[in-house]
Order: sequence, then structure tokens, then C-alpha cells
Amino acid sequence: MSNAYDILIRGATLVTEKGTSRGDIAVVDGRIAKIGPDLGDSAADVVEARGLHVLAGIIDSHVHFNEPGRTHWEGIETGSNSLAAGGATSFFDMPLNSHPPVTDAASFKLKYEAALRSARTDFGIWGGLVPGNADQMEGLRDSGVVGFKAFMCNSGIDDFPNVDARTLRIGMKRAAELGALVAVHAEDDDLARRITEEQHAKGTDVRTWLKSRPVELELAAIRTALDISGETGCALHVVHVSSPEGVALIREAKAKGVNVTVETCHHYLLLTEEDVVRVGAPAKCFPPLRSDAVRLGLWSELESGSIDTIGSDHSPAPPDMKRSQDFFKIWGGVSGCQHGLELLVSEALERRPPEVALPMLTRLLSANVARRFRVDHVKGRLAEGLDADLTLLKLGHEHVLSNADLLYRHRQGPYDGRRATVRISRTIVRGRTVFAHGRIAPGAPSGHLITPKPSS
Repeated sequence: MSNAYDILIRGATLVTEKGTSRGDIAVVDGRIAKIGPDLGDSAADVVEARGLHVLAGIIDSHVHFNEPGRTHWEGIETGSNSLAAGGATSFFDMPLNSHPPVTDAASFKLKYEAALRSARTDFGIWGGLVPGNADQMEGLRDSGVVGFKAFMCNSGIDDFPNVDARTLRIGMKRAAELGALVAVHAEDDDLARRITEEQHAKGTDVRTWLKSRPVELELAAIRTALDISGETGCALHVVHVSSPEGVALIREAKAKGVNVTVETCHHYLLLTEEDVVRVGAPAKCFPPLRSDAVRLGLWSELESGSIDTIGSDHSPAPPDMKRSQDFFKIWGGVSGCQHGLELLVSEALERRPPEVALPMLTRLLSANVARRFRVDHVKGRLAEGLDADLTLLKLGHEHVLSNADLLYRHRQGPYDGRRATVRISRTIVRGRTVFAHGRIAPGAPSGHLITPKPSS
């Protein structure tokens, strides 16, 4: 008897936005061919998944893998290996930190070629919105970018300058004409410069640095971006929102008809400013970590449905950039794409039962991401005909996370020693296992480019 399927995931608890159920998933030619109970055993490869929960593959829409040009910070090979070990099946790589940054079609091609050589998972590519490149946006759109990223404050990268309100308005107007989305790093540049100068004059320690990035910076920039989005009709995605007040501004704008979505990150839901004091440089990021009350407020916003997506904002740097007697001079970025998911799911399960927590998370980590970035025709759900991208979780598996297990180019991160109750069991990309049994699966990288379907 010939095999009916290439792969059969058997006996799993399947997680969708609507809830959980027992069933099997059959895969043919990299796509989900059938979902249902007791699909038999006629498959070339049968994965026994009793006791495991299966989610649609995690899409991390916010990573900095820095290739080409800065692979000594991270690279697409080490970054995507870490991502797969963390349960994600796709990533969208940000346009800055690589050199050259992705601000025109030629630089897009360089990143695409690098990712095609090295990506363990599927990938999308962000284009940059910077002063003077509005005339390059159509070429980037046609190349297949998932959207355009702009910094409303200093990015820390000389060849990726930030935008002022005028430049952002020009770029968002052009993006609206092209049917493209714009994402913003929302911190007000003028406020950031002034308050940073004031605080730096008072000291160089971690607590003084934390005072230099108050939530007012975030709120001021969000208000500006929302006003321009409403004026131009451009789809807006506000990334790494660190405060419930920021979420509330976006929720109010949505109610008024502004086309806007909000992302937060693992670290804002898992860590606080006291972790920055305790851990130091590995927990420094922009916007900074906030108080525990703010962290819990973000969880409340998330559970109420006011947050749309969660990304890792994995932003690595070499160890020498994470060391200085002056905390203001340390590179700001959390390396978190490998351990963040296990801790996030563990935390969610402490707050809600699995039948509530897991459907919520699959919406935030997969379905909403696919819809917002218009890749839901191939990704984001457990549905027949879609890519067989699957994240398999083992619940109730308590273990201690160690930086020694990290697959990043530099084994540094803020979660060393933290306890998780969830473990990534297997990561499958288009029907191919890329991570299982605690190891990257053998075989060459085979990631495919993901591009948005045309806007209607």
C-alpha cells in the first residue's frame, strides 16, 4: 500500500483561535492536506504527538539578524537556528543593522540572497523608511517587502537615520498609495535627546539611564504617528509598545477608524526595570523595561484583546558592545527569540487555563500576524491548503533555561536561570522538521521568501 501522506502528526491537541481539540494533521507536498481524528497511519513519516499541543507555526515579525554586513553581531544562519529552537517557523527581518540597510531594491536583493543561502525557516524582509527614500518605496514594494519600518528617534545606526514628522508624513502618504504598511519605533526624538542629556549629566549608572527614557517619550511619538496615519490613510503598526497607556491610545484611535495595530514583545511581558538593574546589559532595550505594575497592565491589555501581535525584537550585538562603565553607552537590544516563547507560554498558563491561554497566544503569535501582513493565504492557521508550519509544545515540562544552550552567535540573553514549564518539542516548516529533540535537524537551510498578497 502506498503512503497517502508525506507526514502524519498523530494524536495531538490542536490549538486554533477558537479553542483546542484532539486530532491528526496530514501533510502532502509541504501543505496541510487534511485535519481530523484518526487519519490512520499511511504516511512516510508518522510523528506520535500524544501529550503535545500543536499550534500554527509562530511568525516572529520583528527580528534583527543583521545580515549582510554585520554577521559578527548575528547572522541569518545563527539567528534562524535560534528562532527554530524557540518554536518559530518564519521571521520578518528588520531593515537596519544590516549594511547596507534595506532602503532600496538593490539592498533588498542582497538581504534576500543572504537569507536564501542561510535561513532555516521561512522569512520576510522589511524595507526601511528614511529621509530621502520615498522614491525607492515602489521598488521595495514590488520586490516583496512586508512593510516599511521607520524610527521616530535615533536608531543608533548611522546609515539608518530617523524620520521627523514631515518625513514620516511623506513616507506614509506614499505607502498608502502603494497599499503598504508602515511600522514605527515610537519614541519622540526631541524628548529623548533632552531628557537623556539631563539624566546623563547626573550619572552613568543603570537607574539613571532608566530615568532617561520615561513613558512620555513613547506616548508622544504614538500620538504623532496616529495623527499622520489618520490623515494619510496609511496602515500603521506600532512596534514594541511597552506601556498600557500606549496600548490605550491605539485602542482609542482604532475606535475612531484609524487603521492601526499594536505589537508588544516577550520581554515587556516577562521582565521589569528591576531585571535591568539585576541582569544589566542583556536586559537593556528601547523603549526600556518598565515597573512590574506596567508589566501586569500590559498583560491585562493583552488578555482583553487590545494587543494585536507579539514579536521578539531580537536585537543582538557583540559582547564588547554590551560592556561599559557608562550604562548610557551600552548597545540597547534584547537577545530573546530562542527562550522568549517558552517563558511567554509558561506565564500565560499561570494566568489562564490552557483552553483559554493557548488560543489567545496562537492568535497573537500567528493568525493576527499573518492577517496584518497579508500572508494569511499561506501562513498563520491550522487549515487545509495552508503551509504545514507547525509548533509542537510539551506542557508541564519544567526546566531551567541556560544561556549555554543558546544558538545565537553570542550566548547572551536576559533569561539565564529562569524556569519554564513549557518546552518546544518540534518545529516544522512546510512539512519539514527543522528542530526536534533539542537539536537543529540535519539538512541544508531551505527557507522561502514570504511576500504579502496584493492589497485589495
